[in-house]
Amino acid sequence: MQFETVIGLEVHAQLLTKTKIFCSCSTEFGAPPNTHTCPVCLGMPGVLPVLNRTVVEYAMKMALATHCRILPRCRFARKNYFYPDLPKGYQISQYELPLGVDGWLEIETEEGTRRIGITRIHMEEDAGKLVHDETQPVSYVDFNRTGVPLIEIVSEPDMRSPEEAAAYLRTLRDILRYLEICDGNMEEGSFRCDANISLRPVGSSEFGTKTELKNMNSFRNVQRALEFEVRRQRALLEKGQAIVQETRLWDAGRGVTVSMRGKEEAHDYRYFPDPDLVPVEIDEAWVEQVRSSLPELPDAKRERFVRQYDLPAYDARVLTASKDLADYFEAAVAAFPQPKTVSNWIMSELMRELKRDEREIEDCPVPPAHLAELLQLMDRNVISGKIAKSVFKEMYETGASAKAIVEAKGLEQVTDEGAIEAVVREVLAENPKEVESFRQGKEKLLGFFVGQVMKKTRGKANPKLVNEMLLKALKG
Repeated sequence: MQFETVIGLEVHAQLLTKTKIFCSCSTEFGAPPNTHTCPVCLGMPGVLPVLNRTVVEYAMKMALATHCRILPRCRFARKNYFYPDLPKGYQISQYELPLGVDGWLEIETEEGTRRIGITRIHMEEDAGKLVHDETQPVSYVDFNRTGVPLIEIVSEPDMRSPEEAAAYLRTLRDILRYLEICDGNMEEGSFRCDANISLRPVGSSEFGTKTELKNMNSFRNVQRALEFEVRRQRALLEKGQAIVQETRLWDAGRGVTVSMRGKEEAHDYRYFPDPDLVPVEIDEAWVEQVRSSLPELPDAKRERFVRQYDLPAYDARVLTASKDLADYFEAAVAAFPQPKTVSNWIMSELMRELKRDEREIEDCPVPPAHLAELLQLMDRNVISGKIAKSVFKEMYETGASAKAIVEAKGLEQVTDEGAIEAVVREVLAENPKEVESFRQGKEKLLGFFVGQVMKKTRGKANPKLVNEMLLKALKG
């Protein structure tokens, strides 16, 4: 029997507000344990939460960016469960009245463009963090993260492969980062994903029994966990065994999922409206105010790059993967208006160095103006393409400008025809057998002669002049 994979994702994005969702404690990451707490986020008796307006506006931005319908009235609810890192014994979330519903976004896959539905986007507070002592059976609780604002983005079960799930996550993160409301850092936990996955016979309209996957802290691990779960569930179904509805943890070291607990349903949490918080009413004027503040989003920027700069769709996709990279490209093009050349250098030389050093573009030691200056030197034949690459490497390592490096090392290209002609004669005189072979039809030897001339000029001879003079001398 052939099976179809059905995947839905629940994504938690930590919002980049300065203070928590219901109190004025800082949201700074990495502070000493339990230093960003107060009676409100610790759930002390007699305290009252006060909603952070910026949290609502950030959530509205994401809802609008993903084509959600913003409800005119949303309400907070208490999600009751007991765990050491949850000081109140409940989490303030939203249930029957979320902020946004019925949205969608489009993803690019090898099979083309697919639209993935978004069921809802709602606001909630984060829980604390347990730190386990590996030397003794003791766990410590850090409440700094308690009350940090989150939005949860719940997709429809529209994804049909682990690859589509990874593409959806990347697209979602790109939007969050363009909006500048979440840094999208999976390793630090500010962008977290739980996956629901099931299999069903091809052609069936009924969903199979799903499992929930947790503990996936990278796009690669999400895809690997889903791929393993597809194999595990298919093997069980082919043996006629039932799938157990449960929560499973991804063990990246072993490459397997392991059972954690039975999957909870909504009624297990005994949701009810939070009596300490009034409903949030959102009128059209507020919605339009937030809509007018939205930046150019990835899809729109991608289309503009193709239209305005005449770039291939692939280049546009790479360059708009992050807002900072897109801004870098446009700044470089403003100084050196040859978009395709700039794109080629960013996607090859620059991104290779960044990847090697595991750096983001915002930490790049080569500013856009310096890259543009290097390309101008190459365009004016001051340096050759080969020397430009070595100059770029030194620019990246030292932060110096292209002009300064070229002048300090005397790397200006030799364009003096008399000087190049003398080297050409010298090379031909030293290689009479190769000259004879070329004249008998082995024209591929031209590359050998070019290499010899470039070697003698330390790569500084103008390649175009070298080729012209060699052909003239060899065929003359």
